[in-house]
Amino acid sequence: MSVLRSILPTVARNNGWRCFATGFPSDTIAELNKEMESVFGESPSPSPLGSTPQQPARPTNGSGDGQSMLTHIDSSGQAKMVDVSSKHDSTRVAIATCRVLLGQEAFDLVASNKIAKGDVLTVAKIAGITGAKQTSNLIPLCHNLNLSHVRVDLTLNEEDSSVMIEGEASTSGKTGVEMEAMTAVAIAGLTVYDMCKAASKNICITDICLQHKSGGKSGSWSRS
Repeated sequence: MSVLRSILPTVARNNGWRCFATGFPSDTIAELNKEMESVFGESPSPSPLGSTPQQPARPTNGSGDGQSMLTHIDSSGQAKMVDVSSKHDSTRVAIATCRVLLGQEAFDLVASNKIAKGDVLTVAKIAGITGAKQTSNLIPLCHNLNLSHVRVDLTLNEEDSSVMIEGEASTSGKTGVEMEAMTAVAIAGLTVYDMCKAASKNICITDICLQHKSGGKSGSWSRS
C-alpha cells in the first residue's frame, strides 16, 4: 500500500477512485492500479484526463490471420465513413434474397389479391426499388450511389405459404451495392408485412442475406 499512501492526498475525489490528478509517472499509476485491484477486486476505469485509449483488438476475416480489417472502424475504434476516392470505378452487381412467412390465411388473401390495402406484390416491389435508392439515408455509413439498375421480384411459394423476394442492384462506381440489394429486399418484406398485418400479426420476415456480388477489388462472391 506504499504507493497508494504516498499519493492519496492528491487523488481527485470528484469521481471516487476513477479520476486521478495528472502528473504521476505511468509506472506509478500502473502500480497504484494493481494495489487498488487487490483492495477493491477490480481495476479502475480508464481516466478521462488524457490517458491513451486502448487500441481495439484487430478483427480478422474469420481465418485467424488478422488480414481483413473492419473498414468502418478507425484506429481508435470510432465509426467512420470509408474514403473511396482512391478506388477505381468498376461495374458492381449484388443480389440479395429474403423470405416472408405469411401463414395460410394471409397467403390465400395475397394470392387471390383480396388484401384490403390492395395489390401486395406490386406495392412491395415498388417499395423495394425505392428502398434501394434510399439506402444511404437509412444506413449511416453507406455511400450515396448512382444506381444504374434495381430489380425486385416477389414470388409466392405455396409449400410454406411464403413470399420469396429477390433484389438486384448494380452501379458503375467505387464501392459495392450489397447494402442496396439487401435494403431492397428488407423494405419489400416490411411492406408485405404492412399490407397484410390486418389479416395476421404472426407474419415473419426471415433469411435476409446476400447471395452474390461482383466487381471491385475483391471480385466475385456467391453463397455456397
